[in-house]
Amino acid sequence: MVKIISRKALKTENVYDIGLEGDHNFVIKHGLIASNCFNKSHSTAYGYVTYQTAYLKANYPLEYMAALLTANSGDKDKVQKYIATCMNMGIQIESPDINSSEVDFTPANDKILFGLSAIRNVGDNARNCILEARVEGDFKSLADFCDRVDLGTVNRRALQSLIYCGAFDKINDNRNQLIEDLEFVYDWAQSRARDRASGQGNLFDLLGGAWSGGANTGNMPGNAILSPPKAKDVDDFPPQEKLRMEKELLGFYVSDHPLKSIGKSMQILSPINMTQLKNQREEAKVCVVVMLNNVKKVITKKGDPMAILQIEDLTTAGEAVVFPKTYDRINEILLVDAKLIIWGKVDKKDDQAQLIVDDAEPVENIELIVIEMTPQQATTIEEHHRLRTVLKDLKEKSGEKEKGKIPVIGIIQAENSRQLVRFGRQYWVQDSRSAIMALHNGRFNARIQPLSATT
Repeated sequence: MVKIISRKALKTENVYDIGLEGDHNFVIKHGLIASNCFNKSHSTAYGYVTYQTAYLKANYPLEYMAALLTANSGDKDKVQKYIATCMNMGIQIESPDINSSEVDFTPANDKILFGLSAIRNVGDNARNCILEARVEGDFKSLADFCDRVDLGTVNRRALQSLIYCGAFDKINDNRNQLIEDLEFVYDWAQSRARDRASGQGNLFDLLGGAWSGGANTGNMPGNAILSPPKAKDVDDFPPQEKLRMEKELLGFYVSDHPLKSIGKSMQILSPINMTQLKNQREEAKVCVVVMLNNVKKVITKKGDPMAILQIEDLTTAGEAVVFPKTYDRINEILLVDAKLIIWGKVDKKDDQAQLIVDDAEPVENIELIVIEMTPQQATTIEEHHRLRTVLKDLKEKSGEKEKGKIPVIGIIQAENSRQLVRFGRQYWVQDSRSAIMALHNGRFNARIQPLSATT
């Protein structure tokens, strides 16, 4: 190893690399120069790795994204971003499957399965126990699973987590029924395990396990002893409750997302997502469509209430701040799990971007003004000017000083195509009825449409 004995700024030297001017080189013994730069071979190696990565993503997207998710599984923000990338690539991410999932993210049948290691309350020993038991064959039922694994390792809490996150959905997608059955099956399986450990067993084990799968073999009369116990039939959990438990146990919404159903509509309201906030300039005016995960009420030194919000969209989670004046106006809609469109400005601290909220509105309340346009109207400057004049006059006559909350979009309908045009926020309106009347008077074909009905 060469020891650096002094350091000083030099002019550009003739060395076999990309050389940089300024304080980047070192003087070593005998007056030789050691350059503190990336040489050409180093740059070539990085270029080659970049090419390999791009090749894998283009030709093996399923395997590439599964590996990328696994490599970043400890970084929640990155995993959520890559899950959103998978959605954009048409790759479906599925909940863990007790019969198919491995330790990490696994490509299977054009989908990516969550790994068992991602499930909260399921430790390494429990996971290994499940994989070892699965070598004998797929689990046929919850009772089969409990009978084959070591319940001292895979405890009741781990089993509940597996059910709640959807790992048993391929066997029985009624998660509430499985939870109810677990109360009986768990004790039943423990009893069978104790019998086997003591060498006693029971008559039906000796006859070949006629209970298996809960079916009657035909050689024996139907009897409750042949089948594991089962709870009374119950309805499944509401979809929102299933998603909430998924997120609690996996850290993400997997089988669905509360915002997914309005994904296309979100692109109309907001051209950027949460991941892109950090790329916006300081105090840039933006609007985003988000789900509200948490509301922390804070009292200022003056005694005024404000709030710090935890928000997320399909790409990542973040933070938003609602100062007292805004909080006083919108506090009634700041509810956990609410889907909101938020207007505000970007605030950057320590390379992190947060949102300072200026206004908010529940997505369910948002309507659109849709203007149907012919290709001729869309390409005529005079028509552009006339439409712009109608919308500007509308705002001036109504005395709207603030920007409206009702988006205006244009749909250009040709014979074989349909193109959507988003109007700038300065053209959004506050009163949909007045806007429709003004547009009709201006001989424009316009209508009111709920955001949820937009495709």
